[in-house]
Amino acid sequence: MQFLQQGSLGRYLWSLLGRDLVAVKATMFDKTATTNWRVQWHQDRAIAIKERMDVSGYGPWSMKSGTLHVEPPVRVLEQMIAVRVHLDACGAGNGPLRVVPGSHKFGKISEARIAEVAAATPNAEILVQQGGILLMRPLLLHASTTAQDPGHRRVLHIELAPREAISPLQWHTAMQLRRAA
Repeated sequence: MQFLQQGSLGRYLWSLLGRDLVAVKATMFDKTATTNWRVQWHQDRAIAIKERMDVSGYGPWSMKSGTLHVEPPVRVLEQMIAVRVHLDACGAGNGPLRVVPGSHKFGKISEARIAEVAAATPNAEILVQQGGILLMRPLLLHASTTAQDPGHRRVLHIELAPREAISPLQWHTAMQLRRAA
């Protein structure tokens, strides 16, 4: 995680959120000829929590891979940012990320309206070179198609948030990042 704290990237992340950050989730995506999938339009609205507490505005609750998840209020998701590190180039044939620019400003969009909003709003295909870094907000509407090219499309997706953003709840995982010098 040191690369998140180095030089201009670390300073830029601080300028966006303006306070101590913790890495709260990391996911590795790898589309290949044998592991190839399509992702419907959605927002990343669930966060991993250590323990369930009745806190106003949090819900519904769920278990994913043995970890407790909850959907927090919009104010929490607005404080978060995801860093997507492209370990391979992602061209048009690799099932790239598609986004609806600016859709994170709409807040939580109901499941019933997501497809409608995506269809009615211009969207963009995000093509990224190997080693490229993409920053996105969890509430940004996004999707991807299956890959047509059989090569790898590896992306490390890391979600960052202020540690105190969900108080009194606690993040399931919270790796402290230090402010870049």
